[in-house]
Order: sequence, then C-alpha cells, then structure tokens
Amino acid sequence: VLRFGQWVRTEQPGLRYHLPAPIETVLMPKVTRVNRIEVGYRSAGDGRRGDRDVPDESLMLTGDENIIDIDFTVFWVIKDAGEYLFKIRDPEATVKKAAESAMREVIGRTDLQPALTEARQQIEPSTRQLLQAMLDDYEGGIEVTQVQLQKADPPSPVIDAFNDVQRARADRERARNEAEAYRNDVIPRARGDAERLIQEASAYREQVVNLAQGDADRFRKVFDAYSTAKDVTAKRMYLETMEEILSGANKVIIDGNAQGAQGVVPYLPLNQLQTAPARPAGQQPAR
Repeated sequence: VLRFGQWVRTEQPGLRYHLPAPIETVLMPKVTRVNRIEVGYRSAGDGRRGDRDVPDESLMLTGDENIIDIDFTVFWVIKDAGEYLFKIRDPEATVKKAAESAMREVIGRTDLQPALTEARQQIEPSTRQLLQAMLDDYEGGIEVTQVQLQKADPPSPVIDAFNDVQRARADRERARNEAEAYRNDVIPRARGDAERLIQEASAYREQVVNLAQGDADRFRKVFDAYSTAKDVTAKRMYLETMEEILSGANKVIIDGNAQGAQGVVPYLPLNQLQTAPARPAGQQPAR
C-alpha cells in the first residue's frame, strides 16, 4: 500500500480497505508464482530448451583453467513484496546477473572433469546457497527455490577432441582394470602354490626328522639293553630276526637231541604233512 507514493504497509491476502486514489494506491505482485530465469540459453516458447545458445553467459572458466559450456535455470518466488518492489530496481535482471556470478564462482572452484561428471550434484545446491546469500544482501525480497543444470559440456569447437580424450581415458581404465583382475587372479594362486610347497616341504622335513629320531632312539634303547644283558639281548635279537625271516618259508624241524634215541625220528617235514580228512561214523578205513 502506497500513500502519496510512499510505501506504508504490506497487507496479507484477503478483504482489505485503503483510502481512495490519489491518497493511497495498491501494488499487488504475484507472490505465489514460481518465476523462471534462463542463463546461457534461450528456450522455445513452449518452455523447452531450444537450440539458441548464449556463449557470453554459458562459457565459464573452471578451477583448472579450462573452459566449460554451462546452461542452467533458476526458479524463484517473491518472499517479501515490499523489498521486491522498492529495494531493487529490476528484480529479474538482478536475479539473472547474480545467478550468473554465483555459478561462475562455483565453477571457478571446480575442475573440468568433476564438473562434467560427479560434481554436478554439488554444483546446483552450492550455486543456490551462494545466490540466495547475494540476494539477501541486496534485500531483494526473493527466495531461490531451485537451480537446475541443463547442460555441462566442453565448448563446441573442442567437443570432438574432448570426446576422444574421454574415450582414451575409458580405454586406459578398462586396460588397467583388466590388468588388476589378472594380477588379482595370478598372485593369489602363486602365493597359494608357494605356501603349499612350503607346507609340503615342512611336513616332509618333520617326517624325516621324526623317523630318524625314532630310529636313533630305538637303536639307543637296543644298545642300552644289549649293554645291560648281552646274552639275553643277542638271543632275543636272533629269535626276532629268524621269526621275521622264516615266517613265510617252508619249514622242516630236525631235533638234534633225538639222534640215537630209540623209536624217535629226528626229521619232521611239517610242510609235507597233511591232516587226513575226517571219516563218517561207522566207516572202516580202506586196506
């Protein structure tokens, strides 16, 4: 509400009264409408982005001193009608220039490759926060609701060369990944084979050492027993050896004490003796 051209108050929506003109007049900006400003391009009449580019707005310098072509859209609403009408002369032009300045500052802190790929999700909120801080300093009564990137590409004259570089980087990454996969396959198997050989060698060493130690201990015990009772030990060793040698041989027993004895045969061929088969009951032996 203006009284003699001076802003005196701001009313809320609804039924309100004011003094008739020329004492008081009313200005009613559309505070519920979402306004749209395009930076770097101009869209067609139906709201879709057309082919007309504005290089003076879209070409920006990145943090690594490369040039990037960025088109984006700013959506904003009026949050304070009085400040919007009387604190800034041209609100739309102010929002556009401030948005372009904020985007250039954010891009100036970002390298080219991240700006084209993973950093795009951080560029939008960073630009919106910076733009909102600038408009609040201007007391423009404007709230920025969204900053939306439409395009982030290298400049048109070098886009083919940039695509070649990107393909070469992709080939490099693919070759590196294949080499990593091959290394991850070969090295563990080689380490496993080496560990297996070490384990087998250790087991063989333990087996040979234990066998040698056991043989040495057995020989030492036999020697100790032989030293204690030579005759008994020698006889026991002789019997054990003969038992081992003659266990699978045909045997004939000759009793030396039976020579000259009446009715005693000193010769007993055990391998030739066979047990006669049993006869049924009542059957007489053959004559």
